[in-house]
Amino acid sequence: MRFGILGPLDVRSPDGTPLDPGGPRPRALLTLLLLDAGRAVPLARLTDGLYGDEPPAGAANALQSQVSRLRKRLALDIEAAPTGYRLAVSPEDVDLRRFEHLAREGRRLLGSGDPARAAALLREALGLWRGQALADLPDAAALRTRLDEMRLAAVQDRVDADLALGGGPDLVPELRELLSGRPLSERLYGQLMRALHAGGRPAEALTVYEEARRALADALGTDPSADLSALHLELLRGQEPARQRGVPAQLTRFIGRADELARIGTLLADARLVTLTGPGGAGKTRLAVEAVRALPDVCFVELAPLADGAQVPYAILTALGVRDGLHAPGGDATERLLSALHGRAPLLVLDNCEHLVDAAAEVTGLLLGDCPEVRVLATSREGLGITGEVLCPVPPLTAGPSARLFADRAAAVRPDRAGADDEHQRRLTDEICAALDGLPLAIELAAARLRTLTLDELAARLGDRFRVLSRGDRTKAPRHRTLRAVVEWSWELLDDEERQLARRLTVFPSGATLDAVEAVCGIPYPEDLLASLAEKSFLDVADGRYGMLRTIHAFCARQLADAGEEDRLQDAHAAYFLDLAERAEPMLRGGDQLPWLARLSAERGNLDAALRRLTRADPHGGLRLLAALSWFWRLRGLNGERTARAVELLAAVGQEPPEGLYEEYVLCVINTLAGDGADPSEPARLAHADRLVAGLEGPLGLPHLIVQWSVTGGPAHSMTDRVRAQVGDHPWGVALLDLGLGYQEQFAGRPDAADAAFARALSGFRETGDRWGMANCLDPLAMFAHWRGERDLALDLLDEGLVHVGELAAPEETADLLHQRATVLLYRGDFAEATAHYTRAADLARAAGVPDKVATALRGLGDVARRSGDTPRAREHYEAALQAYAANWFSLGQSVRTLVGLGRAALAESRTDEAADWFEQARVLATDTGERADVAEALAAVATDPEESARLLGAAHGLRGTSIAGDPDVVGVADAARERLSPQRYESAFEQGRSLRSAAVRQR
Repeated sequence: MRFGILGPLDVRSPDGTPLDPGGPRPRALLTLLLLDAGRAVPLARLTDGLYGDEPPAGAANALQSQVSRLRKRLALDIEAAPTGYRLAVSPEDVDLRRFEHLAREGRRLLGSGDPARAAALLREALGLWRGQALADLPDAAALRTRLDEMRLAAVQDRVDADLALGGGPDLVPELRELLSGRPLSERLYGQLMRALHAGGRPAEALTVYEEARRALADALGTDPSADLSALHLELLRGQEPARQRGVPAQLTRFIGRADELARIGTLLADARLVTLTGPGGAGKTRLAVEAVRALPDVCFVELAPLADGAQVPYAILTALGVRDGLHAPGGDATERLLSALHGRAPLLVLDNCEHLVDAAAEVTGLLLGDCPEVRVLATSREGLGITGEVLCPVPPLTAGPSARLFADRAAAVRPDRAGADDEHQRRLTDEICAALDGLPLAIELAAARLRTLTLDELAARLGDRFRVLSRGDRTKAPRHRTLRAVVEWSWELLDDEERQLARRLTVFPSGATLDAVEAVCGIPYPEDLLASLAEKSFLDVADGRYGMLRTIHAFCARQLADAGEEDRLQDAHAAYFLDLAERAEPMLRGGDQLPWLARLSAERGNLDAALRRLTRADPHGGLRLLAALSWFWRLRGLNGERTARAVELLAAVGQEPPEGLYEEYVLCVINTLAGDGADPSEPARLAHADRLVAGLEGPLGLPHLIVQWSVTGGPAHSMTDRVRAQVGDHPWGVALLDLGLGYQEQFAGRPDAADAAFARALSGFRETGDRWGMANCLDPLAMFAHWRGERDLALDLLDEGLVHVGELAAPEETADLLHQRATVLLYRGDFAEATAHYTRAADLARAAGVPDKVATALRGLGDVARRSGDTPRAREHYEAALQAYAANWFSLGQSVRTLVGLGRAALAESRTDEAADWFEQARVLATDTGERADVAEALAAVATDPEESARLLGAAHGLRGTSIAGDPDVVGVADAARERLSPQRYESAFEQGRSLRSAAVRQR
């Protein structure tokens, strides 16, 4: 609802329908509550407002009755508080509060130099007044007076904004009317004087000052304030009203840059020299124009056409409108400039200083030193380098403003596209803007090409951006007409050494550190050159890395090719990053893994480029690099990146391991195995890898190979007899061995031995500081604690593991631990939290490109839905999981569990035959997996003979080595069997099943 008290009480429903609060008393009561909307109003204030100083007997009861009627009549939420009543509405729903907010914001904008926006907000605020405020409160004169003063202050602020925007004659009648009611307001007198002067009536303006002086002397015995006297003196001297000179008018809408505009306004309020820096095409000039558009006394000086630094003073004089006198022509231009600006306080905008930066800096320094009121806003691709200068970098546009700019300019050349807004076009627009680095000029040039190209054609042609974006505005300076011209202008400003380094830096596709630049580019001590290129907006510097915008990178890469240096630089680049990866590899298995992971992550683009280069030029070097990166890819969950590269490299190397690169070759083969069943040649490579792993001699230089192989090949391909020799006696290898033994004991149904092995592995990984190893031990240890019913302990272990994988930023392992934690929460009956965990696990696995783990999370969501009674939803999740599972060893076991879930969902709906069918499918699939215990428990649920149920439950216990404490799917089956059997017969059947184990499941 909306409420108005700035005039007669006005109440509106959400759709704008007027509502009637009732007679005078309800209207007064609602007005009092609205004055403090959202806060408790004391009883005394309410009774005083309704009944005056002498309330009747029983006023409290009468007030309660009024509140009750008001609640019912308008369906208002009026809460009783210990000291009074509170109307539970947002303050923003009351016009008085909106007025106060808008007035404050308008005053702030006015003070920060944005009178246009200030005027708009203040008009909006004043438009909320519909007459006398609080008209329904008969005894509120003092409060109304305070509100009237707030309204007057907003009117005066709006007048100041209008004056700053060039208003004058139209304000005079309003100001005279205001003064008639407030003849002692010096602010109104000053505003009227400025309005008359702006309207070409200076004599009347001086007369107003005399009126003010007499009024103040007669009424108060005082003289006008210093501010009003200074204004009078200014008008007596005949100074011209402040105005703008040379600020170019704009023909298109300005889009984005709200943060930059606010920052410039703040900087200009505190600093006398602010320089906007950034690459060509970033929109520095347009931003400067927008920043000063509403400011008084601005002089815009365009330096781009100048070819000689000596012309800078003349350009400023010309922009100021200063001419040579008839009797003293010529003379020193700088002296004339200083004289012309003496005693004045303009804001000079020096646009495009980069090609005359020394001369511009010299003149600016003299002006700032000799003319203390002058301020300068400069635009340049590098700073002027003057003490006191404040740099304001102008970055490329972000994605949202980039897309809006493109759409706006595209609609201008293709009006038929103005309403086009489908997902495909939005995606292409985002891709185009990203490819053009968010540079406004490049985006505008690209949008202009839509006159003749479709959006798809434009996106496809941006690989040759300089040819595509070769037509621009004919009215622009030549260097702003095409994208190539913009970059060439910057290129020509570099010296030979800077150009050499700039073109060589393009060998780094994702930026470079100082060490990498020095090693690859062959330029000793490049710090000064890098700093110079960064100052000239050719490079970006962040966190010790130097990078280029793609547009500048593309231009400089052509210069590298033309110089004939491309092959040599690419070889040096590949060699450097091969060395870096091999130094990093052992560090990823210990306490220093975090900084090394961060370093490799920052260099991903360079490492990819180095691998592509080595695959073509030196496949043996490529094997070394791929092997060194394999564990990094595993830790970072970059599964989608390795397969295609490994297949390409394997084709280049051949079918046999090169001399001295056996382990590296094996890892390459392993990395070709995606395990999704899409490649029919994978089974042959899997068998080939099995033979290669069997031939490994230890100790391995790359012991993580065993992990990669066990994950890819599964238990059926493990080489348990050789693992100890292969991993050696390094603590990490020994811990890895215990980790593998733990899983073997688990699969064999020996949970106590498995728990002990995982505990030893955890201790070993703690010794090395390897977070991955610790997390992968904590996961099964938590599972065993969960099985024992120690669910608080399980959650603690999982939380520790999540800390480790969080530090590693390992999405796949994080998904595993979240899934395990969700399962524990599910058994505790916390369905909402379990759902949130399974959902988050699915999102992480999906982002990491691990579809089988997405399916596992979907199965978990099915379990939550089933146990919470929503069997239709459970079936949806289970069926989605079955469709998503990949055809690898890990997914077979999860498919078994999903089939069991479908059977239990059918059983919950009393469809016993359907449940038995699902369980039979699970039994057949479970023959070669470790999930036969789940199948046995499921079959027990549909067994017609209680002794058979007991035997199957015993078989599940024997297969798993234990039972899961508190499993609701099993407890009910066991209780039902016990009800129909004596304790002796149940225990006998259970023990028989436990001894038969898997045979009991197969014979079913």
